[in-house]
Amino acid sequence: MKRYAENELKEWKIRLDRKPLIIRGARQVGKSYLVREFGEQYFDSMIEVNFEVDIWAEDLFEKKDPAAIVAFLEAKYNQSVVKGRTLLFLDEIQASPQALAALRYFYEKMPELHVIAAGSLLDFVLHDHSFSMPVGRIEYLHLGPMSFEEFLLATNGNIKLKMLESFSIDKEFSKQLHMSLMDDFRQYCVIGGMPGAIAAYLKNNSYLDVQRSQESILATYMDDFSKYSSKVDDNFLRKVFTRMPMLVGKKVKYTHVDPNQRSKKVADAIEHLELAKIITRIVHTYANGIPLGAEVNQRDFKMLFLDIGLLCRACRLDMTDILSAEDLMLVNSGAICEQFIGQHLLYEVPPYQQPELYCWIRQKAGTSSEVDFVIQQGIRIIPVEVKAGKTGRLKSIHVFVSEKHQNFALRFNADVPSIVETATVVPQREPESFTLLSLPLYMVGQAKRLIKESMNKKM
Repeated sequence: MKRYAENELKEWKIRLDRKPLIIRGARQVGKSYLVREFGEQYFDSMIEVNFEVDIWAEDLFEKKDPAAIVAFLEAKYNQSVVKGRTLLFLDEIQASPQALAALRYFYEKMPELHVIAAGSLLDFVLHDHSFSMPVGRIEYLHLGPMSFEEFLLATNGNIKLKMLESFSIDKEFSKQLHMSLMDDFRQYCVIGGMPGAIAAYLKNNSYLDVQRSQESILATYMDDFSKYSSKVDDNFLRKVFTRMPMLVGKKVKYTHVDPNQRSKKVADAIEHLELAKIITRIVHTYANGIPLGAEVNQRDFKMLFLDIGLLCRACRLDMTDILSAEDLMLVNSGAICEQFIGQHLLYEVPPYQQPELYCWIRQKAGTSSEVDFVIQQGIRIIPVEVKAGKTGRLKSIHVFVSEKHQNFALRFNADVPSIVETATVVPQREPESFTLLSLPLYMVGQAKRLIKESMNKKM
């Protein structure tokens, strides 16, 4: 299955200032598969070391001597390591922190050798390590679930994908194509972006096989809880894990997770799930300027689950209801649409950049407004609203535009794309003109391109 991250790997391969690369992401998002496919296609040979399976490897990498390590690997695998033509893949590297520390010596003493590492629970090691990290001598690539575009490629939707990528906002969009892509969108909501679930569907076109795969992934996450930390209660972590899918799209209060536990215990559990990349906090930004993360309130946040397919499975949503729903607002109050948009916007940043996403929550006595997401496009701040149906009020966007004096807003809904010039309607405030770009939910991967196009045309 094609992953766009492969393009980043190809660019990394030929870069003169290349450093050992660490791929970060949740378990089963396809890190190992991506590296193996890349190694097979673009290198003459590859040596793979798995630190969870190859128990001898930790002692080997403690030497921190690349020449000695490579010599041993050549002898063990009876395979020559040729700089520039052999890929060294260090999988599950979180199981050997010493191997992480040794990466600096590959950069300093053997920079010609291509080295890629990956680890599912790597962020726990990076968050609480007692060794010297090779700061400035490694680089990262963040990998999430497969996107809707990648899903189309995997399910023979190449022609529809080309039409999406070539669409211009001043063109009329075919209603027949729109209806077909909405069907694909619903199918993606059910299957999700986990490579294992997509592969299960492609094998037999069976949604039952998809459910089995998703259940296996969810069970694997819970099995991992014992590896997280001795400071966290496994049973309580499972309880929080089962609550998280129900809270997507809502402002999270610790009492919503467990009213009988101290806030500190709930906060610790959420932090551990976030380190495992199973959930992501969407933190409130005041959005008075860029970067958006410079002015946040960590206490006000919403939640995203890792993947929309896993979310639907964890919530025990009926697949047939989602596949046939004309208005997804009727299914889980539209939270699955917010999850879909959120998980795509989260990974819209360059893959070497830490994924992050923000919302805007305004609470004053007697009134409140909440913008689902706030994104940055160049020096512009753009509020983003998600609607499950074709219509819906945009009260919060009007408030945001009026307060922040922004003149561009983005809406995702179930209708065909459109762009209009309009004005705010906020009590006791003067109207402010702004451009509203409306895109169908499935166009989230084209949003930044179309925003830029719309702004250029306006100028």
